[in-house]
Amino acid sequence: MARIVMKFGGTSVAGTERIRRVANIVRAQAAAKNGERNSVAVVVSAMAGETDRLVNFCREANALYDPAEYDVVVSSGEQVTAGLLALTLQSMGCKARSWLGWQLPLKTFSAHANARVGEIHAERLLESMDAGEIAIIPGFQGISDEDRITTMGRGGSDTSAVAIAAAIGADRCDIYTDVDGVYTTDPRIVARARKIKHIAFEEMLELASVGAKVLQTRSVSLAMKHNVPVQVLSSFIEDSSPSADTLPGTMIVSEAEMAKLLEEGQVERQSVTGIAHDKNEARVVLTRVPDKPGAVADIFTPLGDAGINVDMIIQNVGRDKGETDVTFTVPQAELARAQALLEDRQEKLGFNRLITDSKVAKISVVGMGMKSHAGVAAMMFQSLADRGINVQAISTSEIKVSVLIDEDETELAVRVLHTAYGLDAPEEV
Repeated sequence: MARIVMKFGGTSVAGTERIRRVANIVRAQAAAKNGERNSVAVVVSAMAGETDRLVNFCREANALYDPAEYDVVVSSGEQVTAGLLALTLQSMGCKARSWLGWQLPLKTFSAHANARVGEIHAERLLESMDAGEIAIIPGFQGISDEDRITTMGRGGSDTSAVAIAAAIGADRCDIYTDVDGVYTTDPRIVARARKIKHIAFEEMLELASVGAKVLQTRSVSLAMKHNVPVQVLSSFIEDSSPSADTLPGTMIVSEAEMAKLLEEGQVERQSVTGIAHDKNEARVVLTRVPDKPGAVADIFTPLGDAGINVDMIIQNVGRDKGETDVTFTVPQAELARAQALLEDRQEKLGFNRLITDSKVAKISVVGMGMKSHAGVAAMMFQSLADRGINVQAISTSEIKVSVLIDEDETELAVRVLHTAYGLDAPEEV
């Protein structure tokens, strides 16, 4: 008997008809095969648009709302979905019940509205599942040490699903979305983008962190830590389709498993696996910063203390008069806060001007093959240069190269790079 966690996002459960479709998928996955049934837990999001509606209620009630009470309100969307799915499965003759975050319990720590998973006491849940009951669990929510409801931020249901899969020792965590897998890039931009059959945790983590919207970054990190195989699938399939055991989605696995698949010839060896883009970046330039020890620390320490994430950083070569320019990027939503914080400290920091630009985009190429293939970055820079696309900033990791460009050139850059690295699917005859 396999243990499987299934997660369904907001678009998959947007209304009772879609919930019934989800129930059919769950029932098929739990059905007996060769005399044995699968043990299934299902994690659900709120119906599409419901969380935004609840957030607006909080703002209307109190613009300076208490985060703890905010979590009570916004977590109710997932609770409604869980109850409705349990009722629907029961109407189909399945044994099913809902489990709220405090009933597991799913312990969290850190701030309200952005809580992190601590530990899960899943003994009662396992007893119920092993007895043949389908467990329906609201994603996105947990309980703090103070016994208050907490939520995990946007996309938190992905993290809930992976955490529960790790806690119960699941064989696999299936993430059902409105796409049928992870693609080499956004298919809305590149029509010849290819679905990736297998991808390593490290690659998926980098893609998620630089703009790929398929999975929440924290969920991939958790899956990698606990070695939970994750499969991305579409929930928009026919009721008569086979279970997820035979559906062709994208499987996210460990680097060791990828090496095994390479040896078996099930995966092609490529320098680049995928290309992501992110238009939610903003560029900040501080001119004539004193070129002395501690000057850069004085800039970035208060930003870090304020919880503002800094990505790309460039410091120009110091000038003869002991001054330099410092350029970096922050999330677009944090630009106003970062600007105000730096302007308040202008006299102490000693810079001349603060220049900002929110009309930029980050383009990233990601792939485990970069470890053994030289010239990946050079090809990126040359391909962009050939199309007249100027690079404003660069950041790298062992398996990623990211550049900052003008926002208007985003789609052109993605298409150019997708073709340059040989990622385009063959043209249909």
